Amino acid sequence: MIRLLYFASLRDRLQTDGESLALPENVSNIGALKACLAGRGGSWKEVFANDELVLAAVNQEMAQDDTPVRDGDEVGFFPPVTGG
Repeated sequence: MIRLLYFASLRDRLQTDGESLALPENVSNIGALKACLAGRGGSWKEVFANDELVLAAVNQEMAQDDTPVRDGDEVGFFPPVTGG
């Protein structure tokens, strides 16, 4: 199982702040996880489509699409943040 957390506008759009997910066999990195979540359709597809920027962190470390995801990991997804 992995723990997924959704922050800021993603939480609102997906109507959840997190979930536990049995790691699918075909998911080995963040990019594959995003594709798996997009496969749910609806707002999931909109949020995790390739043309929308969604940042990720694995175990509270910034991650890229090729960052590995393993059983027991915590994965957070959040929109880009600007500051000033």
